Amino acid sequence: MSIILTENAAKQIKKQLQKRGQGIGLRLGVKKSGCSGFAYTLDYVDHLDSQDQVFEQHDVKLIIKTEDLQYLQGIELDYRREGINEAFKFNNPNVVGTCGCGESFAV
Repeated sequence: MSIILTENAAKQIKKQLQKRGQGIGLRLGVKKSGCSGFAYTLDYVDHLDSQDQVFEQHDVKLIIKTEDLQYLQGIELDYRREGINEAFKFNNPNVVGTCGCGESFAV
């Protein structure tokens, strides 16, 4: 299973967990949304569920539910600053199309 967490993303997750004061990692998931089918979800995790798969890189845990792995296999989660904007970026090799607004994707 190939899930990649860049060093920049790991630093941001660590920073946010410290600011939050609790949490064991970041959950990456998908939900049905938008005109193309799916959207990414991010949420901090305080407790693991039985369906959680844990991927640890750069001393940070990225947690993905087993049912979401089919959509996220091979994804790279990055964090970038572009001008005054900064955000997590998803480089997903499974995506075959995105909607015009960039909010959703199809696999």
